[in-house]
Amino acid sequence: MTARLLAGLAAAALLPAVLAGLPLLHLAPNRLVTGAPIAASDALGTGLWPIAALAAGGLGLLAAGRGRRSAGLAGLACLCALFLLLAGLGAGAADLTAGQPFATRARLASGAWTGVVVLVCALTLAARRTGLPGGGLIAATAVLALIGGLWGGGRLNALSLVVEGRARSDALGAAIRDHLVLALGALVLAAGLTGGLALWRRARGVVELTVSGLQLVPAVALLGGLVAGLSALLTAAPALRGYGVSALGTGPALIGITAYLLLPLWRGLQAANRATGPDSLAAARALGLTSGPILTTIRLPLGAPALIGGLRVATVQAFGLATLGALVGAGGLGTLVFDGMAQFAPDLILLGALPIIALSLAAEGALGRLEAAMRRRWPR
Repeated sequence: MTARLLAGLAAAALLPAVLAGLPLLHLAPNRLVTGAPIAASDALGTGLWPIAALAAGGLGLLAAGRGRRSAGLAGLACLCALFLLLAGLGAGAADLTAGQPFATRARLASGAWTGVVVLVCALTLAARRTGLPGGGLIAATAVLALIGGLWGGGRLNALSLVVEGRARSDALGAAIRDHLVLALGALVLAAGLTGGLALWRRARGVVELTVSGLQLVPAVALLGGLVAGLSALLTAAPALRGYGVSALGTGPALIGITAYLLLPLWRGLQAANRATGPDSLAAARALGLTSGPILTTIRLPLGAPALIGGLRVATVQAFGLATLGALVGAGGLGTLVFDGMAQFAPDLILLGALPIIALSLAAEGALGRLEAAMRRRWPR
């Protein structure tokens, strides 16, 4: 009891300590400099106290409480604190930039990011502790609805990240589209190649060694080698240019990403093959089943969780690796990230990085739930 109480008190003090010790905003004369730190009391005004109280109550109850009811109350308190924090940051940014030159920016600082992450994680944990089906999905939906409501209502328009996003909305949309095409295209290509390699049974050891060895090559080095190799190929056979072959662009990026995705897909396929024991196969053959029915009624159901697990790892990896496609002119969200790094523009970096994180988390969550459902449906 004492340990639980101490844990609750420590958790309750976490976010108030963050708000007191870290700046929430930076006020900068333009988008390229960090600017002056703005404390929570100046950014939020009197709104600081209800945020601190709700966060302390929610985090403390989550750490010290027991049962679904306490988890539900903790989640509700954290959700309200998150709403007030984001709304307060938007209002504080609007007040700070009012009457300032057009280029003035109010940028989110370390305290704001830490507070948002803590509250979102606490809300997710509380939703899962309630025992409701899809608790994590409920929490994610609530956070997205909250941000969408504030965004749609114009409450966040003064924040520097939102200003950057509105100024580059067309480029952002095109980058997301290119990123999805590149990542999913490489995933489909790698899946087909993995299936083809699986048919080459005699060289299974060579395939395993090759796909494992590819992971040892740094991604940037592999892309550079592909560009050099394609350049040499086009020099030797210029006619290939007429068929759309290029040393830069989507080609080398697609090949490089596909090479890295082979290992998780190959391991998932091999684990799926091992999921069906020899006794099960012998019993199926004794019943007169041929290879086709054995595949559809035994191998696929028992091996599906392992296949989905490999696909989950490969999908998340694809979204991350597609970022490097910008280095060879393949476009995608990496273009915004590297442009921001070249310009020393933090908001532009975040504008490219946040959608990548969101895509990866969405893929992990969706495929992870599908994998868990299949394991419950077909336990080994």
